[in-house]
Amino acid sequence: MIEHVHRLDIATYFTRDEGSTARPPELGDDDLRSLYGYPARLDRPWVRVNFVSSIDGAVTVEGASAGLGTPADKRVFAVLRELADVVVVGAGTARTENYGGARTDPDLARRRVVAGLSEVPPIAVVTASGRVDPTSRLLTDTVVPPLVLTSARADSDNLGRLHTAGARVEVVSDGDVTGQAVVAALQRRGLRRVLCEGGPGLFGTLTADGVVDELCLTTSPQLVAGAAGRIAISPGAHPTPMTRAHVLGDDDGTLLTRWVRRGE
Repeated sequence: MIEHVHRLDIATYFTRDEGSTARPPELGDDDLRSLYGYPARLDRPWVRVNFVSSIDGAVTVEGASAGLGTPADKRVFAVLRELADVVVVGAGTARTENYGGARTDPDLARRRVVAGLSEVPPIAVVTASGRVDPTSRLLTDTVVPPLVLTSARADSDNLGRLHTAGARVEVVSDGDVTGQAVVAALQRRGLRRVLCEGGPGLFGTLTADGVVDELCLTTSPQLVAGAAGRIAISPGAHPTPMTRAHVLGDDDGTLLTRWVRRGE
């Protein structure tokens, strides 16, 4: 299926006459890069979270997010990775989704270098327990070593195996890995264009700790039902006012929204 992404935050698009073929102009890749660009001259990490969910709020289909993907979502997913210094993910999601390293090609690498980024963004795995398999694709199918952000309670033997396998391991807390600890670790490494790809537990922690700057949310045009969870979970509610930056839509019904924390 070929995606045709348009900007929809134009009132007349929603109120056009039935049968009308009028619609906003189609967006190219450069348009998407502009729409999703990070703020200029960042002096601290800007935490962007990217998620996809169904219309009825399911974050997975049969335990994985792949069943929710659409061509437009995959296209924006690639653009978001292209713009990021680092891709952050929780260890549980990395295991469930069988994460490997970020992919590149000569043209993509060239665009990133021109933009002042490394050729390939590293994957940063957040895990208080340190339970990352040294033989997983994170270590064996990547061109840059992953960064493992963990705690002092993690098993030291496994952290040693991860280090031997090539991971850059950093103990960032004594207990639970907080949002502030993640941000501080990335700041020390000069990684300020942050893209978090989940999972819901990590998103909940980052929200509770007040470090989420924006959410890019794709609504997949399907109903799922079942027992799938929501995109963010935490022990308590932490309302964070957000402002809509844009709404994009594909002809198949996919909606792509970008929300920025109010006041940013």
